[in-house]
Amino acid sequence: MTIELRPEDSVQYDILSLGEVMLRLDPGDARITTTRNFAVWEGGGEYNVARGMRRCFRKRSGIVTSLVDNGVGRLIEDFILQGGVDSSLIKWREDDGLGRASRNGLNFTERGFGVRGAVGVSDRGHTAASQLKAGDIDWDHIFGELGSRWFHTGGIFAALSDTTADVVLEAVQAARRHGTIISYDLNYRPSLWSSIGGKARAQEVNRAIAPYIDVMIGNEEDFTACLGLEIEGVDKNLTELEVSSFHAMIQNAIKEFSNFKAVGTTMRGVKSASINDWGAVAWSEEDGFVEAIHRPDMEIFDRVGGGDSFASGLIYGLLEGEGIERAVNYGAAHGALAMTTPGDTSMATKDEVVRLAQGGSARVRR
Repeated sequence: MTIELRPEDSVQYDILSLGEVMLRLDPGDARITTTRNFAVWEGGGEYNVARGMRRCFRKRSGIVTSLVDNGVGRLIEDFILQGGVDSSLIKWREDDGLGRASRNGLNFTERGFGVRGAVGVSDRGHTAASQLKAGDIDWDHIFGELGSRWFHTGGIFAALSDTTADVVLEAVQAARRHGTIISYDLNYRPSLWSSIGGKARAQEVNRAIAPYIDVMIGNEEDFTACLGLEIEGVDKNLTELEVSSFHAMIQNAIKEFSNFKAVGTTMRGVKSASINDWGAVAWSEEDGFVEAIHRPDMEIFDRVGGGDSFASGLIYGLLEGEGIERAVNYGAAHGALAMTTPGDTSMATKDEVVRLAQGGSARVRR
C-alpha cells in the first residue's frame, strides 16, 4: 500500500474525526409517531468511525466537534467517553437556557422492518457543530503538536452549513501540511442539501474537498450525487449489484482525482428493510481492484451505521498496512456485524471482524 503513515510513537492519536455528534433517540420496534419510550445513545457519521476504531479495533481516537454545555451536551459527552473516544478537543458553547443561539442535535431513527424502510428524522438546526467556522479550531496545534496518523471527515459535516464546508477545507489542508493521511466518506444525505442548493451544491462542495483526499469512501449514490460520477447497470431501486459498473465508476474517480491513493465503496442491494445483499469493492494504487466476500440475503437488525463501520474497518486494515484486499474485507465484515445490533455504533470485537472477514460463520461459540 503506497500510503506513508507517521510513526505511531510520534503522535497522540491513531485517528481523529471531524463531525457532529448527536443524541440518537430510538423507538425500538415501535414508530417515532406512536412510541412512548425511546432508547438513547450517541451517533454521527464521522464520529461513528472514530468510535469503531477505538472500541472494536483498539486504536487511539479522538473527535473534533462542538456541543452546548448543558445536560444534553454532557450526556452526549458521557456516551463519547464510554466509547473510549478522546473528548478533549470538543469546543464547548455556552448554554443560553433556550437553545436560541446554539443547541445540540437530536436524531430520531426507526430501524424499519420488511416492507417498511428505516426512517431518520433529524432535529439539528442551529447546532453548535453546524456553527463551527474557519479559524475556530487550531489545526496546526492538533496535527503539528499533538499529531495524528490519520484524519477522517465527510460529507455529512460538510453539508451542515456554509461554514462547516470551510472548516473541512481548512482541516484537510492542515492535515496535508503535517503529513497526516486523510479519508473522506461522501455520505450523501438529500435532506441536508435540499434547502441549500441540492445536488449542484453538494457537488460544488465535495469536488472542492476531493483534491485533498487520500482515501475516498462512499456508495454508488454518494459518488453520483457528490462527485457527479455516473454508474451504469444499476437499477433505480438499487436491487442489483453489478461489480463491473462499480469498477467503471471508481476508474472515473481516480482518473479525475489522481490524488486518490485508495477508494472503497459499499454495494447494497435493498430487497427489504430486513434483507439486503451486502458487499464492497475497493481499489488501491498498489493492488488495483479487489472485492470483499459477497453476502447475499443478509439479515438486517439496524442498518444505520453500517457504512460507517465499513469505513472504520477499511481504515483499520490500511492503518495496519495489511493491504487493500484484507482492508476491504475487514470493512465489509465490520459493517455486516454492526447491522446485527441496535444503534449507530458498532458493538463488534476485532476477533469477530477478523473471523468473519476470513469466511467465518454464525455458528454458536461456547
